[in-house]
Amino acid sequence: MNRRAVFQLVSYLTLVIGLAMLGCAGVSWFYQEPLALRLSLVSAGALAVAFALLLGWLTRGPVNLSRRDGFGVVTFGWLTVTVFGSLPYLFSGVISHPVSALFETMSGFTTTGASVLSDLESIPRSIHFWRALTNWFGGMGVLVLCVAILPFLGVGGMQIFRAEMPGPSKDRLTPRITTTAKLLWGVYLLLSVAEALLLRFVGGMGWFDAVCHTFTTMATGGFSTRSASIGAFDSAAVDWIVTFFMFLAGINFSLHYRALTGKPGYYLRDAEFRFYALLLLIVIGVVTVNIYVAGLAPLGDSIRQAAFTTVSIVTTTGFATADFDQWPEAVRILLVGMMFFGGCAGSTGGSMKIVRVYIIVKMMVREIKVFMRPSAVMQPKLGGKPIEPVIIAHICAFFAIFVLVFALGSFIMTFFTPNLETAATSVIATLGNIGPGLNAVGATQNYAAIPPVGQAFLTFLMLLGRLELYTVLILFLPSFWKR
Repeated sequence: MNRRAVFQLVSYLTLVIGLAMLGCAGVSWFYQEPLALRLSLVSAGALAVAFALLLGWLTRGPVNLSRRDGFGVVTFGWLTVTVFGSLPYLFSGVISHPVSALFETMSGFTTTGASVLSDLESIPRSIHFWRALTNWFGGMGVLVLCVAILPFLGVGGMQIFRAEMPGPSKDRLTPRITTTAKLLWGVYLLLSVAEALLLRFVGGMGWFDAVCHTFTTMATGGFSTRSASIGAFDSAAVDWIVTFFMFLAGINFSLHYRALTGKPGYYLRDAEFRFYALLLLIVIGVVTVNIYVAGLAPLGDSIRQAAFTTVSIVTTTGFATADFDQWPEAVRILLVGMMFFGGCAGSTGGSMKIVRVYIIVKMMVREIKVFMRPSAVMQPKLGGKPIEPVIIAHICAFFAIFVLVFALGSFIMTFFTPNLETAATSVIATLGNIGPGLNAVGATQNYAAIPPVGQAFLTFLMLLGRLELYTVLILFLPSFWKR
């Protein structure tokens, strides 16, 4: 690994985060918060900027990244911004324990939305803005943002793009990866502006809540300014607006770009999108029937709660309008199963991704058919094109590792949680970057009761899930460190 080039890029990433913290100090000044709070944000930002400048000076020189270097930049970059991103919580006193601050920050940048904070209404607005901003930065990827705004990263931008962007395939909208990154971030920004305006003028939210919830919706992050999440606004309009934009955030952003350039037909031609939309419709229907039959809500409210919760879980956003932990057992099991699916490849959603599940389903069907007709030659296809054997092998290996990590993680978390249900769902909720689980980490609970060692382990799982296993696990191979 080219350590000099890797840590030079980490310095630029840290600089962006430091400047963002200083921007939050401006938010604190705007809302006339106590001087001590402003100074804590300024100190955190200044420390990050100073570190970035020093590291950049020590590692100055030309940048040329290999594939291995790209993995190093992404993993060490995310670890570095998490450490510095935790400083506003610690310096302001909002979170006192360093591990809990790291947990909250990693949850933000990985768009997990799991939190150790309660009574969110008492937290300063500038800290809320920082929490929402970590979600928004992490959604499309902080390093992809750097590729977009730093032209000289075009040399090794594809290595970063490949390592950070979610999904088994990376769509290049243009031959230049820098231009692709700019277009994706442009679509991301445009949809964010649209949602903020709708929440403000149709949903009736104040500007601050509208912007913060837009940041966390488009990132499928799930951080809220209210303890009761979106349910605190008690508004059907807000629920449907957020549901719609969660749905959009779970779609491959390259499809949004093509739709915005006059080619909306790409949505229906995309096999992954069709599977994603059909899956949501089926699950929403099942959940609606169960809620209504159980007498938990009238039909209209049942549809709205089912749609919101299902889209929130499948896209790994983690917002809540109802305590789904109190719903019928069949629904709870179904929703936990949906936590393994995630959004589409190239979306801001987490977990395994719809395309991987879709291909695994096609492979299962193929194997059943081949068992019946051993001499038959059946090549699974995606979008009418045969799926390359190497991609199938990669996806099967990813699935096996994901399930293995989930099983091992659930076992480890039984030592730090009151029961198996809490242990297992805390693992899938963090590994899948979802946020809420069941029982002690349910929709109306948080992760504060988990001891620091357990929080540290879940923090690692969040990073592992956001960077899709391989990017992090490869660092544990001795061969990675050899030149």
